[in-house]
Amino acid sequence: MTAAVTPTTRPRIGAGFRLQWEPAQDCHVLLYPEGMVKLNQSAGEILKRCDGERDIEAIVVDLETAFNAQGLQPDVVAFVEMAGKQRWLAWE
Repeated sequence: MTAAVTPTTRPRIGAGFRLQWEPAQDCHVLLYPEGMVKLNQSAGEILKRCDGERDIEAIVVDLETAFNAQGLQPDVVAFVEMAGKQRWLAWE
């Protein structure tokens, strides 16, 4: 089981998954050997920042700056936790 998400968690795309922009779908998709997950804009924006280098705090600051928004941390944490359960994301 993946450890709890904290502001210092550094999520990365999980083993066996690949994130890419799919022009035909006009969205980001998560590819894996058995298929593809079509992502909404918010999920794509979060996942493309999950590079294993940035922590949750940095991802939230980047998203809030990019979209001129505030208070995104609860939504980002909830998404990262869900994505971890789906094994789309991993972290130590």
